[in-house]
Amino acid sequence: MDMKIGNTLPGGYCNSLTEYSRWRTREVTIGDVPMGGDNPIRIQSMTTVDTMDTIGSVEQTIRMVDAGCEYVRITAPSIKEAHNLAEIKKELRRRGYHVPLVADIHFTPNAAEVAARIVEKVRINPGNYADKKKFDQLSYTQTAYQAELERIYAKFAPLVKICKEYGTAMRIGTNHGSLSDRIMSHYGDTPEGMVESAMEFIRICEDLHYYNLVISMKSSNPQIMVRAYRLLVEKMVAEGMNYPLHLGVTEAGDGEDGRIKSAVGIGTLLEDGLGDTVRVSLTEEPEFEAPVAIALVNRYKARQTTSSVQKPLDIGQRPHPSPLPAPYVAAEVNAFIGSSIVPRVVVDISRKNLKDPTILSDVGYKYDILLDKYHMGEQSVDFVYLADNLPSFSMPGNLKQLYDYQTWLTIKNKANIHPVYTLGEFIEADLRDANLNLVRISRRDLSTPLFEALPLDKTVVFVLETDEPHGMADQRLFFSMLSELGLENPIIIRRQYPAPEFSGPQNNLMDPEEPLSKLQLYAATDIGGLLVDGMGNGVWIDAPTIPTDKLVSASFAILQATRSRISKTEYISCPSCGRTLFDLQETTQMIRSRTNHLKGLKIGIMGCIVNGPGEMADADYGYVGAGPGKVTLYRGKEVVKRNVSSADALDELIEIIREDGRWIDPEIK
Repeated sequence: MDMKIGNTLPGGYCNSLTEYSRWRTREVTIGDVPMGGDNPIRIQSMTTVDTMDTIGSVEQTIRMVDAGCEYVRITAPSIKEAHNLAEIKKELRRRGYHVPLVADIHFTPNAAEVAARIVEKVRINPGNYADKKKFDQLSYTQTAYQAELERIYAKFAPLVKICKEYGTAMRIGTNHGSLSDRIMSHYGDTPEGMVESAMEFIRICEDLHYYNLVISMKSSNPQIMVRAYRLLVEKMVAEGMNYPLHLGVTEAGDGEDGRIKSAVGIGTLLEDGLGDTVRVSLTEEPEFEAPVAIALVNRYKARQTTSSVQKPLDIGQRPHPSPLPAPYVAAEVNAFIGSSIVPRVVVDISRKNLKDPTILSDVGYKYDILLDKYHMGEQSVDFVYLADNLPSFSMPGNLKQLYDYQTWLTIKNKANIHPVYTLGEFIEADLRDANLNLVRISRRDLSTPLFEALPLDKTVVFVLETDEPHGMADQRLFFSMLSELGLENPIIIRRQYPAPEFSGPQNNLMDPEEPLSKLQLYAATDIGGLLVDGMGNGVWIDAPTIPTDKLVSASFAILQATRSRISKTEYISCPSCGRTLFDLQETTQMIRSRTNHLKGLKIGIMGCIVNGPGEMADADYGYVGAGPGKVTLYRGKEVVKRNVSSADALDELIEIIREDGRWIDPEIK
């Protein structure tokens, strides 16, 4: 077998596909906490109290700083809030806190111009800074489009000049859901449109010789978010730019789903060495966000010391990025795995009490003793691994069992039972399964004589393992190399998280150093980073110290976050801020409690119109604050009912879903 395999693919967005190396960016001054260059990846979050509540804003900011925030963002929806940033800053300084403040601006250039004279950084959204969003389809001649750019220049230039004068940094923050009608009409609702939206504003800044910029490409969909950041880097490299990147997934939600969705998007880019500051957006108190971001970022401190480090870049010098990954297209095996079949979930139950059929409830199969039957759910796993241990009860007919090869040989009735081999065992095996053979393999095995001797056929499914520190890149390279060899065998991604790092109590999800929370963040990064690029036909999270049901839940949450396999309702919920018009945490839980059985439905829950129909992006339905005690309900991006009383809004939303034929009555338990 010809083993002359490269490690390059089409495109370009990071330094290396094989080892960790941060993409070196320009250093940007933000107060006395610089970003980019050789500085560590910075942590930030955003206040949720009313900006006019000076003491409340100060005290919440202090809690955030004490939790690890290095920058604190505060909304300034109008001039009065922008002016009050001075009072907040003064009180913080009086209490001994010198954290740089960031003014969050939407729609209001005059508020931005006030804030830029007060705080260390302003964030503007190019989708609504100079444009109003009406969801109109527009058509432009080249001359007319250029005239629009000149109009934007005139509206944006005053802010740039103020930032230059006061030494204020700026984040140009594109959001997938709030692209202007002009960009949407010209580029569509695409990552390409997101990138061009930011590039228009960056070019204006450079024309005015202002370079104190940070750029972001946020979306509630991690796939779109990852793609947009990579395209942004490609575009910046092509134009001789290397501005720092602010990473974040918008409206990630709360709890396990919020953490996993955030880690899939942010972690994938961190793996590639992209990102100079991180904000994890959770529908929780903001002081809970920073520790999660820190836990994500801390994985890369040790890697930096053992990986190649770029020499410093002069401003305008072009980095030399590596290529974009290509999806891995697998063949179908036994109509069960591969091809367009949803990724499968594997869980190890070999250490369970295999005399008790109720243990399968942890993997989604509830045993009814009276009827001697199993009931499946939406999150029932596809494979259970039993190693060398045989159960003393009958397994469900649609649950496939995996045994180590030598044990599999001893089983007489092999229906629905399949072997797991080492590479050597499979080559030497006298007997193989006629339908499905799982072979454990690593990327290093591809360059060994054993792999060259491998008798491959269409029954083989690879179980891809790694012990490399930069494991996601190592496994990604395996997919690339297999494609270059012209192979199409399905691949189950297996990641192992052994003790002691993942030992201990499993009770406090709010503590990112707690083993379960850390497992969720790491697995979502390691496995999700492959799935978002179309790599992987199955997932196998192996963490012996984590409860089995938690491994199952994390596996399905990763598949959901990467849009690989939908098994539950998805909530696109903003993290709250000073503009929020109701208690987001309480409202999210209320809506979740009555709709979480609607598999595949996406419901956006937004605190105000700024995070309204645009920010919900691809939500099926929306629940958006319209004023005190009032809610506007959406079907997609279309307003269905305005100013509904918040007391009736959830019932009204359910009625809309029912009218659309998408409501299912929940099962009575």
